[in-house]
Amino acid sequence: MTHLLSVVIPCYNEEQTLESCVDKVMEISSDSLRLELIIINDASADNSLSIAHNLAERYPVKVLNHEVNQGKGAALRTGFKHATGDFVVVQDADLEYDPLEIPALLKPLINNKADVVLGSRFLSGGAHRVLYFWHSLGNKFLTLLSNMFTDLNLTDMETCYKVFKREIIQSIDIKENRFGFEPEIVAKVAQRRLRIFEMGISYFGRTYEEGKKIGWKDGFRALYCIFRYNAHKAPVPIQFLIYLFIGATSALVNLTIFMGAYRSGFPVEIAAPVAFVLAAAVNYLLSISILFRSKVKWSSGVEILMYALVVIAVGTFDLYFTKGLLDNGFSPQLSKLFATGLGFVLNFLGRKYVVFPEKKSGKWKPQEG
Repeated sequence: MTHLLSVVIPCYNEEQTLESCVDKVMEISSDSLRLELIIINDASADNSLSIAHNLAERYPVKVLNHEVNQGKGAALRTGFKHATGDFVVVQDADLEYDPLEIPALLKPLINNKADVVLGSRFLSGGAHRVLYFWHSLGNKFLTLLSNMFTDLNLTDMETCYKVFKREIIQSIDIKENRFGFEPEIVAKVAQRRLRIFEMGISYFGRTYEEGKKIGWKDGFRALYCIFRYNAHKAPVPIQFLIYLFIGATSALVNLTIFMGAYRSGFPVEIAAPVAFVLAAAVNYLLSISILFRSKVKWSSGVEILMYALVVIAVGTFDLYFTKGLLDNGFSPQLSKLFATGLGFVLNFLGRKYVVFPEKKSGKWKPQEG
C-alpha cells in the first residue's frame, strides 16, 4: 500500500541548507511512500525563496511565501492548511534533524498504532552534537513542566520531529506564531487523548554563529504557553497549586486595599467590604487569565453571578465555621486559620466545578465525510 507524506518545511534565511535538506528528504521517497514537500518561506532576506522555486522545478514541492516574517508557528500553520497527505511531518530546513530517520517515525502511524509520533533527542543512541549545557537543562525543565500539566511522560517536548495523521493536525487551531508552537501542540494533542508515541532520533545542532534562532525570550514564551494551553485541563493537584498563587495574590490585594483605606480614615464598615469586593474581582480576573476558561458553561453575566454566589457561600461558611470553633474553645488564631484553610479549598472547588466547569476531554474521533 502506498502512502502520501506531506513534509512541511518552515524556512527563514536558510539558503545554506535548504537545497541539501530537500535533497535528503527526497531520498526517503519509495514505491510505498510518496512525498509532498511544502516549503513556507517566512519572508527570508536571503536567497531562500528563489532556491525554493528552483527546487519546485525538480521535485514535488509547493512553495508558499509570507511577505512579512511571522515565525515558525505561523509558517507551520500555513503549511498544514495546504497538506494533502495521509500523514504530516515537520522538517526544519536547517538540517539539525536527519530526514532519513522519518520512515522509522512513520511506522507506528502506518501500522495504526499511533495518532502522533514525536522524535526524542534524549532517547536515541545515535549521533548527538555536544552543544549548550544551559539549553539542554532548560529543555528538560520545560519538558518536565509540560509533563506535569499534560500528564504525559515525554522526554523531549521541544523536538522538531512531530508526525501526525493529517486530519488530526488540520483539526487543531494553532495560535502561536513562533516557537511556542511546540508546547501548544503537545498540550492540544494531550487533551484529545490521542495515541502518542515517542522514538529516539539523532541531533546535529547548530551554534548561534551557524544560524541558530531560538533564544531566551522563546524560553519564557514556552513557560507562558505551558500555563496558557494546559492549566484549564491540568490534573487537579496542579490546578490547586496554581490557585494557591491566585488566592495568595488576592489576599494580598485585600490586605493592601483595606490597610490603605483604613489609614486614610475610612471606617472598617466601608474599608473591609470594599477591599473584599476588589480582591474578589482580582481573583476572578486571575482565574480566567491563568487557570480556567471563561464562559465555558455560563454566559458572562451568569458566570459572574455564579462566582458571586460562591464567594458569598464560602464567606458565610467562613463566618459560621470560625464562630463554631470559637464556641468550642479554640483560640481566635486557630479558629481563623482552620476556617481560612478550608475556605480556600472550598473556593477552589467552587470555581472549578460551579463557576468554570469544563467537560472531560473525550477521545478524539475523526469526522466522517
